[in-house]
Amino acid sequence: MTLTTNANPVAPLIVKALGRMDYQACLELQRELASERAEGRIEDTLLLVEHDPVITIGRRRGSVDNVLAAGDWPVIAVERGGDVTWHGPGQLVGYPIVLLREGERDLHEVLRRLEEALIVMLSHVGVAAERRPKFTGVWAGGKKLVSLGVAVRRWVTIHGFALNVSPDLGAFDRINPCGMDAGIMGSIASLGVDPPAWAELEALAARCVAEAFGRSLVVPAGTP
Repeated sequence: MTLTTNANPVAPLIVKALGRMDYQACLELQRELASERAEGRIEDTLLLVEHDPVITIGRRRGSVDNVLAAGDWPVIAVERGGDVTWHGPGQLVGYPIVLLREGERDLHEVLRRLEEALIVMLSHVGVAAERRPKFTGVWAGGKKLVSLGVAVRRWVTIHGFALNVSPDLGAFDRINPCGMDAGIMGSIASLGVDPPAWAELEALAARCVAEAFGRSLVVPAGTP
């Protein structure tokens, strides 16, 4: 994958495109990288990934009750905020492993920055997206396209965003996503917009997240 690199690497954000990866393995990788970032052994890092079907449960009380019919899909409780959600094929997931500096140490502000990044990203692919008062996430055409949830360890963020590009939206019928009816979920494709190639979406997401966090985008040599 080729991504645009900002010419002024004052505060770098390293991008790692992982392809399809098991959720539990990626969660362990996030935690490992967060420890390394807190110790100053790596720079801020953005993981971009697509998962096999999995249901995750956040810290909100009663979240487990919103799992309706998991079937053979794993159900994993994690430390992020929020309720229950689904990850799976056709969904672009991003995990910023970012050391929050003085003036950035506000998780609500982190969520707002991620929302802004995805709103800008969607505008570039022809989707007019917006926030919805009292609801975390990004919406378009009355549907929720982006789910968000973050946690922090030693002021390093983990977890992040999930953008529905072209998933089977019927997967959400197995849960009450974020405590709501599954019918509220949408995708770029369900709005009648032809999504760009996956690599292009990754490149766009990386650029928009870097800009929202005031970082300079860096792609290591040899990135696929």
